[in-house]
Amino acid sequence: MISALNQLVDLVEEHLTEELDLDGPAARLGTTEYHLRRMFSSLAGMPLSEYVRRRRMTVAAGDVVRGEEDLLEIAVRYGYGSREAFGRAFRAVHGAGPAEVRRDGGPLRTQPQLRFRLTVEGSTPMDTRLVDRPAFRLVGHSTRVPLIHHGINPHIQQHIASLPPEEHGRLKALGDAEPAGLLQVTDDADPDGREGTELTYLHGVAVGVGTPVPDGLDVIEVPAGMWAVFRTSGPHPEALQKAWAATATEWFPSNPWRLRPGPSIVAILDRADDFSTATCELWMPVESS
Repeated sequence: MISALNQLVDLVEEHLTEELDLDGPAARLGTTEYHLRRMFSSLAGMPLSEYVRRRRMTVAAGDVVRGEEDLLEIAVRYGYGSREAFGRAFRAVHGAGPAEVRRDGGPLRTQPQLRFRLTVEGSTPMDTRLVDRPAFRLVGHSTRVPLIHHGINPHIQQHIASLPPEEHGRLKALGDAEPAGLLQVTDDADPDGREGTELTYLHGVAVGVGTPVPDGLDVIEVPAGMWAVFRTSGPHPEALQKAWAATATEWFPSNPWRLRPGPSIVAILDRADDFSTATCELWMPVESS
C-alpha cells in the first residue's frame, strides 16, 4: 500500500493539468479506487481531491509569477473555464488572487509533493477478528449528518435523542443477526473522508434477509462478504476514533485485506452510565487484496 500511494502521488504529478481517472491505475496497482482514496485520506490527513487542488495551485503559481501568459490561458490549462473560477481556487490555497500574486510576487503557500514512508509502530496489538457473513439487513431510523473526525457528533446525538425511549427497546427486540444489539451505522460516506461532507447515519439493528421489517423503518441492504471486526475499550468516543484511524495506519498496511464499499458499523458491547467509557466493536467491510 505504501508503494501504491507513492505511485499515486507520481501519477498526480504527471496529470496535474488533466482530470484524474483512478479506475485503471488502481487496478494496475492491485487495489481499488475506493480503498486507495480512503487510505490516502487517512494517511495524508487530507482528501486526495484537496491534495490535487493544492498541487495544481502550487505549480500554477509559478506560471502566474512568470507573467508570460494571460491568466485565462493558465486557468484553462489547469482545468478552469474562467478567470473567476481559477481565482477562487487560487485564493483558497494562497490567500491572495492571481493578479495580486503576479503584481507582488506573493504570498505563496506551497504544497510539497507528498512521499509516504513506512514507520515501525504497532506497539499496541489490535484486537481483531475476521467474519464471513451472509447477506443481511440493517434496519432502523436514518438521517443525513456531516462527517466529524474528532469528538462527539452533535447531529447524531440529536437524531438518537429524538427517538422515543420505547423505540430503542422495539428495535433491540427486532434484531436477530450479528452484529448484535443496537448499532451505529454510517453509509454513503465520501471515499475521500472529507470532514463536513454528508453521510447516512442509521440507528438500528441487524436482521436476516427473511425477517419481516415493520413499516416506518429505513433499510440498508448489506450483501454477503468478509468483515474485519476491531474491538476497542476506553474513553468514548476517543478510543473508537483512534482505533478507526489505526486501521489505516497500522492494520491495513500489515494485512492482505482492503476496504470494500459498504456501511461501517459500531456495536456498543458495554458502557458507563454517562457514556464516558465504552467497549465497542467496529465492523468494516473488507475483501482480499
